[in-house]
Amino acid sequence: MDKGTAGTSSRYSRSGHNYNQSGDDNAASSRDVPYRHGTVSQSPPSTNSRRNESHYASGFGAYSSEHPPRRSVTTIQPFYNLIKQEKFDDLVGKARHFGRRYDGRNHGQYANSIKKYTSASKRPLNQYEQSQLIPLLLQNFQPTRSWSWRSLTTTLHSLISAGVFIPHTLTDVSVKRAQAGLLSTLLAPITIKCNQKPKARDIDAQGIANLLWGTAKLVDHGQPLTPEFKGAVAALLPQVNAQRANFKPQEIANLLWAAAKAKLVDHGQGLIPEFKGAVAALLPQVNAQRANFRAQGIANLLWAMAKLVDHGQPLTPEFKGAVAALLSQVDAQKDQFIPQHIANLLWATAKLVDHGQELTPEFKGAVAALLPQVNAQKEQFIPQAIANLLWAMAKLVDHGQELTPVLKGAMAALLPQVNAQKDQFIPLHIANLLWATAKLVDHGEEWTPELKGAVAALLPQVNAQRANFQPQGIANLLWALAKLVDHRQDLTSEFKGVLAALLPQVNAQRANFKLQEIANLLWAMAKLVDHGQELTPEFKGALAALLPQVNAQKDQFIPQHIANLLWAAAKLVDHGQEWTPVLKGAVAALLPQVNAQKANFQPQGIANLLWALAKLVDHAQDLTSEFRGVVAALLLQVKAQKDQFIPKQIANLLWAMAKLGELVELNLVKSTLDSLVYVTSENPRFSQQDTLLSLWGVMACSARLFLDSNAKKNGLPEKLIRDLFAHLENNPPEHTEGQRIIAMAASWLGRVCPVAPHYPTTISNSQSTFRDRLHSRIPSLKIEEEKSLNALSPVDLLLPDHNIVIEVQGPFHYVGGDFQTRNGSTLLKIALLQKLGFEVIEISANKLANKDSMERVIDQIQAKLNIPLEGRGSVSLKRRGADEACIAADEGQQYLDDRQSTAETGEPLKKKKK
Repeated sequence: MDKGTAGTSSRYSRSGHNYNQSGDDNAASSRDVPYRHGTVSQSPPSTNSRRNESHYASGFGAYSSEHPPRRSVTTIQPFYNLIKQEKFDDLVGKARHFGRRYDGRNHGQYANSIKKYTSASKRPLNQYEQSQLIPLLLQNFQPTRSWSWRSLTTTLHSLISAGVFIPHTLTDVSVKRAQAGLLSTLLAPITIKCNQKPKARDIDAQGIANLLWGTAKLVDHGQPLTPEFKGAVAALLPQVNAQRANFKPQEIANLLWAAAKAKLVDHGQGLIPEFKGAVAALLPQVNAQRANFRAQGIANLLWAMAKLVDHGQPLTPEFKGAVAALLSQVDAQKDQFIPQHIANLLWATAKLVDHGQELTPEFKGAVAALLPQVNAQKEQFIPQAIANLLWAMAKLVDHGQELTPVLKGAMAALLPQVNAQKDQFIPLHIANLLWATAKLVDHGEEWTPELKGAVAALLPQVNAQRANFQPQGIANLLWALAKLVDHRQDLTSEFKGVLAALLPQVNAQRANFKLQEIANLLWAMAKLVDHGQELTPEFKGALAALLPQVNAQKDQFIPQHIANLLWAAAKLVDHGQEWTPVLKGAVAALLPQVNAQKANFQPQGIANLLWALAKLVDHAQDLTSEFRGVVAALLLQVKAQKDQFIPKQIANLLWAMAKLGELVELNLVKSTLDSLVYVTSENPRFSQQDTLLSLWGVMACSARLFLDSNAKKNGLPEKLIRDLFAHLENNPPEHTEGQRIIAMAASWLGRVCPVAPHYPTTISNSQSTFRDRLHSRIPSLKIEEEKSLNALSPVDLLLPDHNIVIEVQGPFHYVGGDFQTRNGSTLLKIALLQKLGFEVIEISANKLANKDSMERVIDQIQAKLNIPLEGRGSVSLKRRGADEACIAADEGQQYLDDRQSTAETGEPLKKKKK
């Protein structure tokens, strides 16, 4: 989310004269310009300085495309003076004159004059200037052991600041080689001096800070991490500890910035022990000198510390102490922070909190001090700062920061700037901004006209820049769209256009998505489908591209990812996605991970997982022993964390456990039900939908216990059924599914039903065949069909003279369609009929698939009723042949169970039979 450099250095250093100032006056600037680079060799070419000088004269009008010819002669003349041969002759002459006593100071002064030239020009050296200068430097800058530390550090720092080593796009190969050779020539004596035994006495804190800042700048501009380069950095880092007491506030800020910025850590140096040691040495100095840090230093330091944490730096007590020390200075200097500092500071606080830092009073105080400055300086924020600020606000709110009037005011001040600068936002900014708006809305921010306007301004930019979005941006964008739609933002044509633009990018970049991005993408796609997005070929293509990545990286997913992925799979299948082999493979790959990480799932993840598993078995997921084990493992976690579930999660858990029916071991059902019922009774804050879910779930679980005569029962579930029914009785829902749940509850409690639910009836040929055959075998038997009893869903066949109900149970009356494990809907209907005093005969539809098994079923019914089979032995051959033909005609048919359950309750409307 924060991969934009929320606090990068300026385009080039603007340090002052020679050694009086370290080189990062804008060390945390957000205006870096990326430069492409190529591989360089270490063998410098031979050069002719005179030829280079004459070439400069003949090529006076040649300028690189990066710096077109718009400067006057007065701008050019200073550079012309820099490359006069006399200057280099003078340098070489002084070096020869002093011999071994030459300390290199004249070379340092000359390097500083190059830096002064670029500072005055307000730009680094352009490509042409580099091509003229670098060969001369390589030929004439040959440091010896006699060069002082100051001369070495001044020379290298000045040349880096001037942009001597920036690899311009069209730089000639020979120039690149010269760049590499010059850098190697300067790094070698620095490494030697740092490793010298006994230690060199002239090494000082400012030089160390300048060099580490410079090496960081080099890597940020594309410098390869060569062995020489790594060796120099490794030699410098121990010097930080040795000189720790001598670093001034600005130097401390520069050092931590250099260690943290996307220069040493981000580019592969990593938090090696030397880095950790340097950081540990500096942290006490931050605390000791906190009162001396100015606004820019505070901003740079906090940005750097946040970056370090982002790359693995532990939040030690010393680290937290340094953070607290800096934050305490924010309020006192709040009026001195410029927009860039404000953006970096708020980004840093958000990043630290995102990695586990508590929202302490110091944090809240710093945030409260900075937010009014956002409003006061709103028109000065550039796109990157706007994106980072809104990202930071959203992150802080996500971690408990209140949506105070001040925070809302700052957000309201920034949103018009989004619209005003919409054409300047790059893909990363667009993704972060839309993510931030979605996250803020998700936490209760009103869908204001300003917020709508910002979103509307950004959406066309997605389409225009679609080819430039990276995997993280694509994942964040689709997540944001899904969240906005989830909060009643319509799937307008703009939204659909963005989705259509991004889906091909998912396919094209499928191999580059990281774990979290895969999980977020699949969650988002499922959410969008849940809100009406069609399963288009492009959508299915993106889905098919992502699912194999789940299997390939299955061992690396954390619990939150696993829960989101299985929820997404279930939601997609619930909306018509085919149960393809690749989807089955993804689910099969994730199930063992659930069991392996069961102790690490949080309440929301547990609730989502059980909901997903219940949905998946509703769509013919095979009931493997592994599947059963996962369900049992999760329910045990429900008991362990029962006090942490919120009402909606409790409702989903009750629904899922009920839906799974006999798949769950009876004692586990009872203990889990008791836990959830107790929590629900203590905290009955349910929406109407959650009340309906919970009511159906408690009844279905109670039905399981009711039907088992050996199960120990208590009054808690019964009391909860009464309480939930009371919430709905006087204000029943208007939708059909809710009314049917109320009717079931009224019947369960023996109350008058306050609603009259409607049930469609459809008599299938198979049911008619069985009824006719039963009546043919027992002509005196009175049979009623599709009869609704006590406002419940109609029964298949009713034998009123015997108070018996016959229910033909199709495959969807069973978990996974196995004709053995009854689901919650089936158990609840049977229990309700038994409560009304009816005996229920269940016939699985597979037993009616052929003539012989149907005859055996009828024999059993006859024996139960104790009615002689009239004409059983004397039926005529003609009649028997007709009957057998009728049965044979329906051979192989199966009764279909009710599939019209709601998305949440699973409660049937009515069985539909073919």
